[in-house]
Amino acid sequence: MKIAVEGCAHGELEKIYETIENIQKAEKIKIDLLLCCGDFQSTRNLEDLQTMAVPKKYMDICTFYKYYSGEKIAPILTIFIGGNHEASNYLQELPYGGWVAPNIYYLGYAGVVKVNGIRIAGLSGIYKSHDFFRGRHEFSPYTEGTKKSVYHVRQLDVFRLKQLSGKIDICMSHDWPKGIYNFGNKAQLVRFKPHFKDEIDQERLGSRPCEDLLNKLQPSLWFSAHLHCKFAALVSHEDTGRVTKFLALDKCLPKRRFLQVLDIDSVEHIDDEELKLEYDLEWLTILFLTNHLISVKSSQHFMPGPNGSERYNFTPTDDEKDHVHKKFGYDLKIPRNFCRTVEAYNPNDINTNPQQPKSQINPQSLQFCDNLGIDDPLSMAMIVGGHELSHSSTLDGSDLNDSGLFDQSNAELNSSCDTISPLKRKSGLCLPKPIGITSPSSQDEISIEASERDSEEMMPDLSPPLEMKEETTLPTIEEIPNLNAKPPMKKFKRRNEEIYKTEEDEEL
Repeated sequence: MKIAVEGCAHGELEKIYETIENIQKAEKIKIDLLLCCGDFQSTRNLEDLQTMAVPKKYMDICTFYKYYSGEKIAPILTIFIGGNHEASNYLQELPYGGWVAPNIYYLGYAGVVKVNGIRIAGLSGIYKSHDFFRGRHEFSPYTEGTKKSVYHVRQLDVFRLKQLSGKIDICMSHDWPKGIYNFGNKAQLVRFKPHFKDEIDQERLGSRPCEDLLNKLQPSLWFSAHLHCKFAALVSHEDTGRVTKFLALDKCLPKRRFLQVLDIDSVEHIDDEELKLEYDLEWLTILFLTNHLISVKSSQHFMPGPNGSERYNFTPTDDEKDHVHKKFGYDLKIPRNFCRTVEAYNPNDINTNPQQPKSQINPQSLQFCDNLGIDDPLSMAMIVGGHELSHSSTLDGSDLNDSGLFDQSNAELNSSCDTISPLKRKSGLCLPKPIGITSPSSQDEISIEASERDSEEMMPDLSPPLEMKEETTLPTIEEIPNLNAKPPMKKFKRRNEEIYKTEEDEEL
């Protein structure tokens, strides 16, 4: 299987797909799958754009809306994770993943899927120690604080990924794992990005949770973005003899190394048929077993550990996996159930004062949570915050199949259709409203003031660019050097907190 890997997409889907098409023509190959490592920017309209944590001068609608509206169709299956420049309100509707447009799939806060047998895991967002132990309390419209905290990695998602067993073929994160620079050409990296030197010297560059996951999961391949440069490394795991090839890529700009094409052996044969995209059974079971650990409070809470009385190892047994498998009718194929729930951007419409939209419950998440028997954290956060649940409506009744579920194959993605609200019969919650939680009177009370330095603010890249000889001549991965509501109320003791604390966290 030929896979294209993209660094930071920054909404430039047209350019990315055009580049892939040029590569296919020049190299006479067929690329089967595109993986994007964050800053995807799935902004459907100008209202979504207001939820992105960037200065107004960088608010650009870009081209995703064309794929959302149906004006264009993604030419290959695209799977992505979130970064720190996202339409956070839209991605929050899909905490466990889902289709953001036809043929474009989001992995959720954390997720694992299989593509023709290749096992792909992903972690969205970036790491900030002051939010790592908090619950998922944010919802739109955001304050200036929650607009940033909403895309910060949470302990629960890392904890869940750590329960995985068996081989992981590919892992994706927006952040780099902390210390990964020690396994590649560090001197060259500092020449390209001189402002990294102090952070590298102080061992502050990268994400500690991602470093933990790298050492625990030991995937064959790890892809990242965020730092806007290409960097390769080779990590040997001495305890198992496994090796992880790490590759970070740049953002989508001319003469930047933002795309990589590589070959991966797939378990299942690929022909002209559609790729087989499936849920990972072990991951579904982990979600089911850890549902009680969800928190939607802004205060810190901690995962169970070996010194407590409650269960702390959630790597599922065969019986537990079979129980979940049965819930899905022993069919793990991911349904093509995308549906439009808001109007797409229209360049001819003039909106001089767009506002952040209110959060909505997405039909895909409702269906997934009902099938698995787990809770939607966005629904819980809105209930705990004293807000009425608002369910997304499909923009065309033909999106509904005979079973009352959304069927992408029957969807007519046009903008002139009546709205209906077919799924207001359920809240999406398996548990009653939590008791004894004092709801904040406004989200302002739970905003977090943080010192933010950025690629977050899209600072200009002053380092020498990594130029490509030709846009269609891409380096291969062989270039890598061969180096030898009751659940939210559950309280736990503070465990392993200090290893994730730093004196200073800066937003990259």
